[in-house]
Amino acid sequence: MKVYSCETHINHALDVVVAETEEYPIMDILNEEEKLSTKCSYCEEQATYVVSSK
Repeated sequence: MKVYSCETHINHALDVVVAETEEYPIMDILNEEEKLSTKCSYCEEQATYVVSSK
């Protein structure tokens, strides 16, 4: 599972990954190239983070 998130929605993204996978989430910052083409899963803003499970 991967969830892309902006600064505003990072807490929600972390909560969703934990709730759905019941595992500790992994939060990574997207590189500049990935940021340009990736939108937040919850709004239209540019994503800054990707939250995933193992």
